[in-house]
Formats: sequence, structure tokens, C-alpha cells
Amino acid sequence: MCLNNEQLSLTRLCCNIYILAETISSNSLNTSVVPPSDRFTRWNNNNHRYTILNVDGSCNGDPLRTGFGGVFRDHTGGFMSAFSGFIGHSQDILYAELSALHEGLVLAVNRNYDELACYSDSLLTVNLIKEDLNHYHVYAVLIQNIKDILSSRSFTLQHSLIEGNKCADFLAKIGASKNEELEIHSSPPEGLLPLLQEDAVGTLFLRR
Repeated sequence: MCLNNEQLSLTRLCCNIYILAETISSNSLNTSVVPPSDRFTRWNNNNHRYTILNVDGSCNGDPLRTGFGGVFRDHTGGFMSAFSGFIGHSQDILYAELSALHEGLVLAVNRNYDELACYSDSLLTVNLIKEDLNHYHVYAVLIQNIKDILSSRSFTLQHSLIEGNKCADFLAKIGASKNEELEIHSSPPEGLLPLLQEDAVGTLFLRR
């Protein structure tokens, strides 16, 4: 609330507290010992062999501006298309993350992609989509729309570390810097190509 300079209604505040409490509770039930994971990650870390969609949301600047973005690539990292957009009516990063995911999935459906692996670096977003819907959530309708698209297609949603989602982050910042509600990029915007090349060659990034 401090970072976004926003005020929450009592209903929304209680809802957020409930969701966070449920998340903490479910995580604390997992008492199994998990060995340390590798300290490096890369794009398409799961080696999917079909279309890859990376999405991200952004809230930055002074005054604060909110945007979203995403990029479609084949499994080798070849650029297919990208999108970005500005959100003028909200400064909520969760809404930006969900909007990026929803817009990307709608575009994928419109382009008749048969199989799609979607990555988001927002663990909260991924969990909200994969868990049972909380009908009292402030974004319940948007979450349900995303669930409906995923369930109707051979689309998967997975969490990506920030280091493996740099291209989507770049596009989300473009969206926040402009005023277009939705912009489709048929070729990589200036500055994106080096990031695409790093991902395509399988560059390993140190986890934060």
C-alpha cells in the first residue's frame, strides 16, 4: 500500500489477509525436506517443445504507471510476436500480472495455437489460477476467465523465476511507459533483441 500509494477498502483488505493466511497455512503443512535447487535458471527451463508464452506486469515510475506485456516464441527461442499495454485505471501489480496472463491467453486462442506453455514470474498469480477459486477475491471474474481458457485448451501455466522472464518484463515496462491499451509487436521492439538472443542460446542466469 505504501509503495503503490493506494487505499484499500475493508472488504478487500480482509480478502487479501485471508488469501495470505491460506497461502502461509498451506506452505507450512509441507514438512518434507527438499534438497537445495540449482542456483542457475534459464528461459524455458522445462524444455517444452511447443509455443512458449512469457507474461509479466509492471508498476514503476513517478508518478506510478502500470502496464503489462508478453512474448510468444517457438521452443528454440525464435520470436513469433509480442504485446504490451497500459493500465490507466489501476496501480495494483497483481491486476497487472493477471491482465498480462489473460491478454496473452486470449491472443493465443485467437491465433489457434494448439499447445502452449505459459510462464509468469508472479507466484501469487500462478497459485491463484491453480488453486480453487475464492469467489470473494477482488479479481474473481478475471481469475475465472483465465481458468476457463486454460481448461478449454492444451495450455499450461507455470512459474518462472524473474531471471527467466526478462523479455516479458521488458515488454511490461514498455506498456507502462506508453498510453496504448494494447499494442501488438510483429517484430521485436528496440532493446528486446539482445534479451531474446540470450534466451535462445540457453544463457544461464544466477538466481536472486
